[in-house]
Amino acid sequence: MSSSVAPRLSILWSFARPHRRTLVKGLALALVASALGLATPMVTKHVLDALGSASSLAGPVAALVVLLVVGAGVSYRQWTLLGALGERVVLDARESVVRRFLRATVPGITRSPTGELVTRVTSDTVLLREAAASSFVGLVNGAVMLVGSLVLMGFLDLVLLATTVAAVALVGVVFGLLMPGIARSQKQAQEHVGRLGGVLEGTLRAIRTVKVNRAEERMTERILADARASAEYGIRAVRREALAWTTAWSGVNLAIIAILAVGAWRVGEGRLEVSGLIAFLLYTFALMDPITELSQNMTALQSGIAAAERIRQADALPSEEVAPSAGPGSGAPVRDTRGLRKHRELPALPALHELPALHELSGPRELRDDVPVLELRNVTAAYGPDAEPAVRDIDLVIPRRGHTAVVGPSGAGKTTLLSLVLRFLEPTGGELLLDGRPYRDHAHADIRARLAYVEQDTPVVPGTIRDNLLLARPDATTEELLRVLHDVRLTEKVDGLEEGLDTPLATANVSGGERQRIALARALLATPDVLLLDEATAQLDGLTEAAVQECVRSRADTGAVVTIAHRLSTVVDADTIVVMEAGRVRAQGRHEELLVSDTLYRDLVESLRIAAVTGAPVT
Repeated sequence: MSSSVAPRLSILWSFARPHRRTLVKGLALALVASALGLATPMVTKHVLDALGSASSLAGPVAALVVLLVVGAGVSYRQWTLLGALGERVVLDARESVVRRFLRATVPGITRSPTGELVTRVTSDTVLLREAAASSFVGLVNGAVMLVGSLVLMGFLDLVLLATTVAAVALVGVVFGLLMPGIARSQKQAQEHVGRLGGVLEGTLRAIRTVKVNRAEERMTERILADARASAEYGIRAVRREALAWTTAWSGVNLAIIAILAVGAWRVGEGRLEVSGLIAFLLYTFALMDPITELSQNMTALQSGIAAAERIRQADALPSEEVAPSAGPGSGAPVRDTRGLRKHRELPALPALHELPALHELSGPRELRDDVPVLELRNVTAAYGPDAEPAVRDIDLVIPRRGHTAVVGPSGAGKTTLLSLVLRFLEPTGGELLLDGRPYRDHAHADIRARLAYVEQDTPVVPGTIRDNLLLARPDATTEELLRVLHDVRLTEKVDGLEEGLDTPLATANVSGGERQRIALARALLATPDVLLLDEATAQLDGLTEAAVQECVRSRADTGAVVTIAHRLSTVVDADTIVVMEAGRVRAQGRHEELLVSDTLYRDLVESLRIAAVTGAPVT
């Protein structure tokens, strides 16, 4: 085995190694089945010899029946054993990749198209199944079968064996020349399938934009370019496989013709019995089985190696450390079975004004007002080792209570600031502190257990409305869910859905603004120490926005709220407004102070026609 093949093969073996005992059992069963198969032509020879000598046929025929029955049982057991092993290998690979994806850093996982990552878990793991579970056994068994057949054929007649070996050698040379090309074509075909998945997934997400811009045909051609490339490489692989198989069949048939000619001559010379010739021909016919097994498993092995390499690429993703989290949000979501499927079918509940306030639901928290809940000291960060810093020299203090708003033009670094706080991004200089302790002393999960985050785009998490709300607090009760839905003005909407809280969110008739409010309700349900909002009211109408802003102000009385604002009307009453430009903090203060002291803030306010004192639109 060449030095370049060995490392690639070791990658594939890494998936099979945990199941090596099962592989050994499968190999043992395969060798037993092969031995029984190899014995059949010899027993057939004894049947023919018995016919010629008028001996009893009972023994040889009984032996053939035993070989058939035992061989069938062994083959069945081997088939089920290796088939189950293949499924376990696929499951292990999928579990490993999914865990790696979800534990990876946000920059690491967003660097590749989502659809391409999905193919690692779906189609690549399927290619891995046969290679990791059966190919090793098949190659060893096929080699043993081939050698065993040739040895027994040599026992019958060495001259005919030489004829057969010549044909097998020809087949081996052809396979050796064609296999590398087959592997390369299959790998390139699968890579284009991954790219196709990535572009298709992104296009379907932006289907409205595609249609509005009349770009259906252009995007179709872009997607199908990868499909055509995959098909082209697939056809190349098929052609090489067809040539290999045609050569194999032709080689065996050529050997059979030569064996018949040479065998007939040797029988006529009295150097070989007719029964020996028939047995030899049976071995020749059966010789195609190990050749087929070797070629099929070699092809599967090549495909599996390529798939294993792509799957193992996930190991290169930078990961966040995994540590136990003390917060309730660290567990898996658990459905609250005390509630019925529809809100209106629930048993009598307390009136909304009788329910406890959100900050009372999770019990009291010890607050240390003398220490900021969050602090950034001289923080600089970039999205790559060679990238320009997205933020520079940030000094910022977030008190335990109150509303801090961050404003600035596009590209100022506002969202990067939230990414640092959420530890999606690590600083390249300076440090962040939580409760006065550096972030590096906390696990990622422990930091996020203290935070809640509402994204601007509010993507839908797979599951029902209830599942989405319970992401942060899987132990929350139905009463608590109803409270937060009331606070964000969604009670009537959810009550009007056919399945209420258990309506799948992906298929529900829910607008973008309603999804945004569901995300805000989830964040409020978590009762975090710090509520982070990235323009969380961007898709809301005026009345709903006012109600949500009142909810945010109420939250700021008991904890910290940090808002990224593009619409300044939502933050004019914030306790502190932070103005950012070009990745730096240029000013901090209240609305009235910044109108006087900072020209950029004043320009932003004037461009949005915000009144200087009240925050009401200028008429």
